Amino acid sequence: MLIVALIVTFPATWLLMLFLGNVMDTGPSYWGALPGGILLGALIGASGHNDQWNVFVRPDSL
Repeated sequence: MLIVALIVTFPATWLLMLFLGNVMDTGPSYWGALPGGILLGALIGASGHNDQWNVFVRPDSL
């Protein structure tokens, strides 16, 4: 599961490293940018979520 998480969050972490290195001149390592990459990946994933089905509201037909 850890290896899958590292692979899935790699693009967001890499882009965060590029942004922080170029814009803010901090240049963090991969491990330093990983927590932010995980949060950024979750934010990007949640932005495309279609909220048509709400699991907390039961339809009247049930």
